[in-house]
Amino acid sequence: MAEYNTIRRTQADARGVVYDEGLRAYMNKVYGLMSVGMIITALAAWAVSGLAVTPEGQLSQFGVAIYASPLKWVIIFAPLLMVFAFGAALNRLSTGAATTLFYAFAALMGLSISSIFLVYTDYSIVQTFLVTAISFAGLSLYGYTTKRDLSGMGTFLMMGLIGLIVAMIVNIFLQSSAMQFAISVIGVLIFAGLTAYDTQNIKRTYLELSRSNSDFLGKSAIMGALQLYLDFLNLFMFLLQFMGNRE
Repeated sequence: MAEYNTIRRTQADARGVVYDEGLRAYMNKVYGLMSVGMIITALAAWAVSGLAVTPEGQLSQFGVAIYASPLKWVIIFAPLLMVFAFGAALNRLSTGAATTLFYAFAALMGLSISSIFLVYTDYSIVQTFLVTAISFAGLSLYGYTTKRDLSGMGTFLMMGLIGLIVAMIVNIFLQSSAMQFAISVIGVLIFAGLTAYDTQNIKRTYLELSRSNSDFLGKSAIMGALQLYLDFLNLFMFLLQFMGNRE
């Protein structure tokens, strides 16, 4: 009997080791994809901003087209539409195609936010990025390690996010500085919460899929990378409105 209990305990420990190694590899893939996506976004934003300005400091024809013509509305809302399309098409895509689509989305997002290099100083952008990276790392680590179930936050945060998007669209026309300040504060709080929530949810997704031996793990890692990418980028953009020094 003692030998049987020893064997059973050894088997359970072995399964735990396999699970830990699998989870570690899965999370490394999620963070790796997210990091590459952020690099693509940063390079695309920097390159586009350089093309948008002449050596004399004026907007080039390209800059006028993307920042001061009706095309700017397409550029602003195209990433949002692409996120919905990505989620709808994920099941039909191969892992390679889904990865390519994610990187294409990251490049499009770089085009969408490229104006920050014209509005804010380079130093303040780098400073805000470092603050965002440290905050994101802490929040994601909390979501990964906490024993508290954060699933109850999901509905509340999603409702807040929908309200935030509506408020941002309304303020495009109102141009209220007070409303913009409130949006920035609420945005930081929402995406801070989503960072911890999404990290725990990604971990939970791996556990569910690994138990069912699903071949969807590769695609779910890409979706997890997209979620954390959006959390990081939005946290950065809202913090930039507080910390950024304008040119």
